[in-house]
Amino acid sequence: MIPLVEFCVNNLTPEVLEVKNKLEQDPGIDVLEYGCLGNCGICAQGPYALVNGEVVAAGTGDDLYRKIKEAIDEMEVRY
Repeated sequence: MIPLVEFCVNNLTPEVLEVKNKLEQDPGIDVLEYGCLGNCGICAQGPYALVNGEVVAAGTGDDLYRKIKEAIDEMEVRY
């Protein structure tokens, strides 16, 4: 199962865009961008993405990247 990471266009600050670009370089990860993911409260607070439908939020772009990779690793262990 290929992990899916989804980003909200309204949350694509330069640091989140860097995370998105890094993830897009990995052929084992599907990355999508939407106009809105419907998580406006989380979106307004800081960097976040959905990993296979689960919210992953962080204080910085670097933390978001690390947490996304951890979520993907956990998913691979389960399956």
